[in-house]
Amino acid sequence: MELTILLFLFGGLFLGWSLGANDAANVFGTAVGTRMVNFRTAAIICSVFVILGAVISGSGTTETIGKLGAINALPGAFACCVAAGFAVYLMTKFGLPVSTTQAIVGAIIGWNLFTGSQTDTGTLITILATWIICPILAGVIAIGIFLVVKKIISKSRIHILRLDAYTRLALLLAGAFGAYSLGANNIANVMGVFVNVSPFTDINIANLFLFTSIQQLFLLGGIAIAVGVFTYSKKVMFTVGNDLLKLSPLSAFVIVLSHSIVLFLFASQGISNFLISLNLPALPLVPVSSSQAIVGGVIGIGLLKGGKEVKWSVAGKISIGWVVLPLLTMGIAMLILYILKYMFDLSVVF
Repeated sequence: MELTILLFLFGGLFLGWSLGANDAANVFGTAVGTRMVNFRTAAIICSVFVILGAVISGSGTTETIGKLGAINALPGAFACCVAAGFAVYLMTKFGLPVSTTQAIVGAIIGWNLFTGSQTDTGTLITILATWIICPILAGVIAIGIFLVVKKIISKSRIHILRLDAYTRLALLLAGAFGAYSLGANNIANVMGVFVNVSPFTDINIANLFLFTSIQQLFLLGGIAIAVGVFTYSKKVMFTVGNDLLKLSPLSAFVIVLSHSIVLFLFASQGISNFLISLNLPALPLVPVSSSQAIVGGVIGIGLLKGGKEVKWSVAGKISIGWVVLPLLTMGIAMLILYILKYMFDLSVVF
């Protein structure tokens, strides 16, 4: 039985690997693409902080994914994760930064359709709305930060060598924050479908520290993401860092920071509770697209510079990938569910 559970969990680990292979480009692609940070350093920092973000702050967005479709059988969760992971892998192979969020949403809807389960329309609308809001918000934040930082630099008259060193450090710090935000926001995509069927039990260490079953799931998912970063993320990093828009190191820093802020805003329970305490509308705690945030930031900076330098053909190719991905994942998920149910006689729903 334990072996079966571990086998099914490999579906989530595969999706985590795919997320690391693709979405790490959104954290460090601009830094690596501008040659300010080498790939190995980027991979190490990204891996450490994505695991920390997943374990410490990953629970905020998981509830929303659970509302979209309450997958209650391990084979069903396995099918969704493998479908999403395989679809993201295909896009990664073509060097396209895609949304793991869109992949898992497509897979969950595929499970709902196959099993006759109801899709929560309100939750789906909320998630779809973030796919529009996320890149726009990232672009607006990027423009604002760029204008402020550029003004500060012009007034401070920092020597170019010192400015280069400061920019490199800023890229590393922004990348660390971005990796933490990525882990906090997107771990729900990797392990969210397993929360209701977690095989782990809470571990109480000397009555001082409680390591919950969900945190154990998220740790596994975080490690899988880290492996994906090291083994397969380099190609997508250069698509983000070079192909869409030629970036200066300063622009690279601004884009990563704006991307990280957007992901953190949609994952932070503290910020949500603070807004509610002020009687203000809270941002939904949903796993938003890291790829959409970074591309929104890149295009925002490109538009600020007149828009002529943006390679709109590349942007169009990326956008097509965003449309195709959830549909592709939905179809793959339903095919895997059919195979598991009718060929292997496994229950994909309880």
